[in-house]
Amino acid sequence: MYHIDTSGGSVGQSRQEEPVAKRGDVLELAVLGLLQDSPLHGYELRKRLNALLGSLRAFSYGSLYPCLKMLVREGLIAQDTGEGGSAASGPAPGKRSRIVYKLTAEGKEHLQDLLTESGPAAWEDEGFGVRFAFFGRTDAATRLRILEGRRSRLEERIDGFRSSLSRTRERLDSYTLELQRHGLESVEREVRWLSELIDDERRREPPPSARET
Repeated sequence: MYHIDTSGGSVGQSRQEEPVAKRGDVLELAVLGLLQDSPLHGYELRKRLNALLGSLRAFSYGSLYPCLKMLVREGLIAQDTGEGGSAASGPAPGKRSRIVYKLTAEGKEHLQDLLTESGPAAWEDEGFGVRFAFFGRTDAATRLRILEGRRSRLEERIDGFRSSLSRTRERLDSYTLELQRHGLESVEREVRWLSELIDDERRREPPPSARET
């Protein structure tokens, strides 16, 4: 299992042995990445998370606020009422509290650490979509490693599909067989897409002489 290396700093050391691929870690990355753009109150953050994660997986709103509390507790984000004061001081008289979340300096550093991770958790189904959404903030070498890892994983999956089809073809009815073929074709399409992205990344990569200077 792949793990976050947090040995270099005080933030997050209690999570040193936790696997990156956990669903909560994917949500954490999404929250930190969105808050890097601008501070957001909870409702707006929920909407943007839904836009980011909704097409990738079922997103439970019930998991958002525990995640936010954890990030506040660890000093990765801060909260205030959006009225110019802190959440602890409360809103101005007669006004309803509206908590706004923003990234701290420690949170920015932790986000950059997360964006440099390129191990298996970054290319598995659970994490790849969110990592890809933040490729604009990820360095080229890390992007390439993630894309190549994802392609390799899907090529293994294709081999499994084909092996399964060859063993069970005679026992499957026509509809189940078509469903399996559809699954195989979907994975093959993603592999072709990944290959195009990898070729594009390699074309953008500067020649060795340019990197040395």
